[in-house]
Amino acid sequence: MQSDKIDLDRHDQAILRRLASDGRISITDLARDIGLSKSPTQARLRRLEKAGVITGYRALFDPIRLGLNHISFVEVRLSDTREAALQAFNAAVAKIPEIEQVHLIAGNFDYLMKIRTRDMMDYRLFLAEKISALPHVANTSTYVAMQAVKENALSDVI
Repeated sequence: MQSDKIDLDRHDQAILRRLASDGRISITDLARDIGLSKSPTQARLRRLEKAGVITGYRALFDPIRLGLNHISFVEVRLSDTREAALQAFNAAVAKIPEIEQVHLIAGNFDYLMKIRTRDMMDYRLFLAEKISALPHVANTSTYVAMQAVKENALSDVI
């Protein structure tokens, strides 16, 4: 993961916005949409990939159509916050597909996780069997989302 910020001009920003809305767009269509010819567009795209601005391409799925209707946000407090404990926790959560996001937090708890399951019963079992078994978990607090108002909006800030 690169930490150096890269300066993006208006064409780079246009490429990122367009790819955010259609990652399968052809180079020809992308070039037309951003107002450059095909060769400079390809060169810019390769530069953005090489610089780590574009980290990959993937398909996005509708979790509701897949039966994953239940979203919970979970505050996690650890019993140990030394580096080895944090690394053990990080490695363990990375292996659990139901955990969509994990953030180390500066505050009254250590981590905030976004969990997606089928329903409340599925989440209850997930909490008991998976979250509670994670390394160094002392306690958790769960907040159930009633509605997702906005998600996947990185393209709005570019």
